[in-house]
Amino acid sequence: MKKLIWICLAATLGLADAARADVSAGTYAVEGTNLDGSRYSGTATITLSSETTCHIRWSVGSESDGICMLYDNAFAAAYVFKTGGVGLVVYEVMDDGTLEGAWTIDGESGSGTETLTPQ
Repeated sequence: MKKLIWICLAATLGLADAARADVSAGTYAVEGTNLDGSRYSGTATITLSSETTCHIRWSVGSESDGICMLYDNAFAAAYVFKTGGVGLVVYEVMDDGTLEGAWTIDGESGSGTETLTPQ
């Protein structure tokens, strides 16, 4: 019986690991909405730095750099503007590798939306 329990536990852990989302390094097309509802677009480049962390650079009229982290099917990034403001974005990793999320800036009301599509 103990052997059967261990086999079931191992199989369950294997399935949980297989269900983990994957974010690829590379360039993504960016489509989003600002806090005021206006639209923007551009590109983002993700560079992996470990199995769970990365660097991200957005080019959407101006450039922003940040650190990012993958946790299950959530992908989050924090970034600092050249003016000193701090932002946060949280994405859901979709089955096709697209990242769909919402973002905000410290001290600002509301949130914007953003989709990153692998190129």
